[in-house]
Amino acid sequence: MTSSIPVVDTRPADGRGLQAVLLDMDGTLVDTEGIWWAAETGVFADLGHVLDEVHKEVVVGGPMARSVGHLMEVTGTTATLAELMVAIDTRFEELISRGAPLMPGARRLLTELAAHGVPTALVSASHRRTIDAMLHTLGAENFAFTLAGDEIARTKPHPDPYLAAAARLGAHPAACVVVEDTRTGVASAEAAGCQVVAVPSLVPIEPAPGRTVVTTLDQVNVPFLRSLVERSVNVDLH
Repeated sequence: MTSSIPVVDTRPADGRGLQAVLLDMDGTLVDTEGIWWAAETGVFADLGHVLDEVHKEVVVGGPMARSVGHLMEVTGTTATLAELMVAIDTRFEELISRGAPLMPGARRLLTELAAHGVPTALVSASHRRTIDAMLHTLGAENFAFTLAGDEIARTKPHPDPYLAAAARLGAHPAACVVVEDTRTGVASAEAAGCQVVAVPSLVPIEPAPGRTVVTTLDQVNVPFLRSLVERSVNVDLH
């Protein structure tokens, strides 16, 4: 489910204000990282393979093809990548049909962004069918559009998803703030030249130039997001 919207120039006259907020989904807005792992372990268990917890940190937050490819390699399964991806997607959707809780502060942040008219997009490595299922919980009305991992040639950690989202909103990447929970997502956003707010879920993330680390979305609001862009006074947006 995507919104068909025209590309609009949202940048302020001084070229330095917040132009858009780009949000990851799994582990950032919705507490699904554990559910994905349950789906993966369940599918591989059906095939006779027990996944060690050590692989959880490797696959969390990554595009499905990469994550499943890694699990195929370590288990030596004879199932194909396509078969496994369909099976895991299906198992995940079965699990979230029982409910997937939002992360603390997520609902309030989405409501605040909408109230302030901040252009907001959902940018996920998850497939379209998964995003559409989660939009029943998140509310499609909270996003100008959503971008799925299977709708772009190169997904995270490549910069392409965030570059595409910023372009669609008519925003300069340096005037966009990305909110992510994994190193893969952070790498994608930083490669695109965006300001980053990291809210680590399973794997620690260290602060860095252009990257602010918080412990919960309860610490993130519109004035805070605007301040991140406004502090980047040396960035030439033109």
